Amino acid sequence: MTKYVITGGKPLYGTIDISGAKNAAVAIIPAALLVDGVCRIENIPQISDVTLILNILQDLGAEVRTVNRTTVDIDCSHVRNQPVPHQLARKIRASYYLIGALLSRFGSAQVPPPGGCDLGGRPIDQHIKGFTAMGADVDVRGGYIHATARDGRLKGSQVYLDIVSVGATMNIMLAATLADGLTIIENAAKEPHIVDLANFLNSMGADIMGAGTDVIKVRGVDRLAGGTYSIIPDQIEAGTYMAAVAAAGGQVRIHNIIPKHLECITAKLQEMGVSVVEDGDDLVVSRRGALSRANVKTMPYPGFPTDMQPQIAAVLCLAQGTSVLTEGVWDNRYRYVDEFRRLGAQIQVDGKVAVIEGVSQLTGAPVRACDLRAGAALVIAGLAAHGVTEIDSIYHIERGYEDIVRKLTGVGADIRVVITPDQEEAQANAG
Repeated sequence: MTKYVITGGKPLYGTIDISGAKNAAVAIIPAALLVDGVCRIENIPQISDVTLILNILQDLGAEVRTVNRTTVDIDCSHVRNQPVPHQLARKIRASYYLIGALLSRFGSAQVPPPGGCDLGGRPIDQHIKGFTAMGADVDVRGGYIHATARDGRLKGSQVYLDIVSVGATMNIMLAATLADGLTIIENAAKEPHIVDLANFLNSMGADIMGAGTDVIKVRGVDRLAGGTYSIIPDQIEAGTYMAAVAAAGGQVRIHNIIPKHLECITAKLQEMGVSVVEDGDDLVVSRRGALSRANVKTMPYPGFPTDMQPQIAAVLCLAQGTSVLTEGVWDNRYRYVDEFRRLGAQIQVDGKVAVIEGVSQLTGAPVRACDLRAGAALVIAGLAAHGVTEIDSIYHIERGYEDIVRKLTGVGADIRVVITPDQEEAQANAG
């Protein structure tokens, strides 16, 4: 077993460099399946989700060459249209982007249902609605999602999403890129990584307009050529470290960000008494006084992101007064609450609403990361808590945060990785 051990109560000072966006990378890498030639992708984050999706492409026959720590060359010229391996796809939510990419390129796809964090019901019905509108038959049998274009190639169509879905918006964009004719996606999501995917595809020769608005138009092309593209900085990683400074105190320069992508997070932290100053491609975040209560509701971009909900909850636990946190996207995002209570937080949950009574301090305790963002939130709480916090199941955290221990120790945090034998191994050794 591997865990993080944090001795909290230390303010943070220094600079943290932000890596490439996880949510963009896990869609852009499958998009390489559409490219006829070599595409070089820069600013790729070193996280387990990226490793998994690259391994899946290699299993399908792609040539992946590491140029340097954050750059890879991908050549999908000789990719085979074969079933995606269960053991890889079940570990990552973003494996569903392979359906849109393979369906667009080959006219058919066989992909296991996606894995990743359990955040309640996360159906892909809106994805399937888009594929069906474009002339595909989709069903689930033998543990696979089977999608087949009835005429061998998808046809452009009009797709209205019943809910604003980031995954469905991106997947339908992928499917439409090599389709025959014009596809119009209405009620599309607007997140920065949707714009990044569109920019990547356009740089390779796609014809996509309107990304970042609620209507996206994709005119299918016959082929995409190779090229070079750099992934945007990670909005959620930056927001997580901003929240860490708010909770633990100190002053940290968050380097290599796009300030506009962080405006919803910046505004809420400023409301709570945190200083956030824009300086070019950096934000300087500092907190010395008490935190004020706030009400937060997660919403699709440009609203407050659901992927920042547990992290802002960690900050609200230390704010003076009563805060109300409302989850507007997922049904099951409060599974971390019992872990927060182990640290002394006072939280009551009723459906999608959490009422948080601020406490003067949190106290270190053993806790478990139940998903990616909840794990990051426990790191934030541990940094602010008095005493020692031990976090296990940290593989969740490493799905989405590159070098989190190194980055935090670089700004003065006392956090380290500890490897301990699991119970069975310990008993065997004792025997």
